[in-house]
Amino acid sequence: MKERDQRDTAAPAPVKLPAAGTRGLPLIGWREWITLPDLQVASLKVKVDTGARSSSLHAFDLVTFHRRGVEWVRFSIHPVQRSGKDMVEAEAKVLEHRSVRSSSGKATMRPVIVTRVELLGMVWPVELTLANRDAMGFRMLLGREAIRHRFLVDSGKSYYGGKPSRMKSRKDKR
Repeated sequence: MKERDQRDTAAPAPVKLPAAGTRGLPLIGWREWITLPDLQVASLKVKVDTGARSSSLHAFDLVTFHRRGVEWVRFSIHPVQRSGKDMVEAEAKVLEHRSVRSSSGKATMRPVIVTRVELLGMVWPVELTLANRDAMGFRMLLGREAIRHRFLVDSGKSYYGGKPSRMKSRKDKR
């Protein structure tokens, strides 16, 4: 009887977890620099947010219009974090309008576009909701649907893809 009691309370055998990258997926950090080639955005700092299902891009001055019977949206982007100086104007076809719940719990309808994202030399299409993120720390959230089956996230590191050359040169001049 004593043997059985000891077996019941014995520590379970350790579980062997796969090492990062064992599935052949490249690592990215919790923040990265990306390019949005279809929107002419050469570099944009994003927060990789595995807690958010969808990705969201800071956009303002949104105007929807129809071209050949298809809904489009024209919008502006401030690509530089915490700055309103630089501005990029863009147009994209609207995929749909989607109800998105913010981190505060408020649901809003947002236009959804599909555009290409480039990170670590990979380019792929991503659905982006457009929202005014001026008050937020990052101009874009890269959600889990965008990175699923493409990357593993190292939540303790940043910028696996490096920084844009113009950022490196600014830092070197200081």
